[in-house]
Amino acid sequence: MVLSRLSHGYSAKTLAARYSLDSFLVSKITNMVTRLLSTKLYPEFIKIPVSRRRLIEATQAFEELTSLPNVCGAIDGSPVKIGRVSSNAYRCRYGYDSVLLQVVSDHKKMFWDVCVKAPGGTDDATHFRDSLFYNRLVSGDIVWDKAINVRGQHIRPYIVGDWCYPLMPFLMTPFNSKGTGTPAQNLFDGMLMKGRSVVVEAIELLKGRWKILQDLNVGLNHVPQTIVACCVLHNLCQIAREPEPELWREPDESGAPTRLLENEKSFYYHGQNLRQALADDLHHRLSAR
Repeated sequence: MVLSRLSHGYSAKTLAARYSLDSFLVSKITNMVTRLLSTKLYPEFIKIPVSRRRLIEATQAFEELTSLPNVCGAIDGSPVKIGRVSSNAYRCRYGYDSVLLQVVSDHKKMFWDVCVKAPGGTDDATHFRDSLFYNRLVSGDIVWDKAINVRGQHIRPYIVGDWCYPLMPFLMTPFNSKGTGTPAQNLFDGMLMKGRSVVVEAIELLKGRWKILQDLNVGLNHVPQTIVACCVLHNLCQIAREPEPELWREPDESGAPTRLLENEKSFYYHGQNLRQALADDLHHRLSAR
C-alpha cells in the first residue's frame, strides 16, 4: 500500500477508499514505513564511497564520461513541492512551496549522500554548508585516499557541482556560467557540467519513479523522512536494475553564483589552483589528440 502511494502519488484519502481503511490509518502506516526506510535502511543503501575499490570504479567511469581525472560524484539540489505553508521561507524560486533536497550521485545514478534540512527558499550553497556532508569534508572526517598529481598539484577525489556551490578542493565548480573564459576554462566547464548531468538525471529519475515527490501530500513533519525513504528505494531499484520510467523534467538551473565566506577562503584559493591545473591538463591532453 505504501509503495503504491509513493510510486503513484496517491493521497491517503484515495488509498483509504481503495483499501476500506480510515485515511488517518493510511497516513500512520505510511509514516511508519517511511521512517523505517529513512533510518534503518538508509545506512545500508546510501553510503559515501570510502573504499579504494568504489573510488576507482567511480573515478574511472566519470573520467570516461568527462575526461576529468578523480571525479567521484556529482552534487545538486532540487525543490520538492509540498502543500501550502504559511511561511515565505518555503517558497522556492519557481514560485511554489517546497523543501530542498540535496543529493550526491555516482556514475550509476545512485545516491551516496542525501540531505533534506532546508525550506525551499534556501539557496543550494546555504543548504550544502548546513549539511553533515559539508562539515565532514571541511573537518577532514572524510578523506578520499586516491590522490593523483596533475601539473604539480596533489589532487584527491572530488565531486562536481554547478556555480551555485562554493569552489573547494573537494568540490569543483565551473569557472563561469557564461562561457567567457579562456579556451581551457571553457573546455573544463563543459566537461564538468557533463559530469554534473549524471546527478540531474538521477533526480529526474527519482521523481519520475516516485511520483509522490512531484507534489508531496504528507504532513510537513513527515516530509524529510518521506523524501529520504524515496531515495533509499531509488537506490534499491538501481541495484536491482529496475526499468527506468519516464523522467520528471527539472527546470533549468537559474541560481546565482554563491558568495565566498571568510572561513572558506583558504579552501577557495586551494580549489582555484587545483581547478586551473585540471583545466590546463585537460586542454593539453585533448588538443594533442
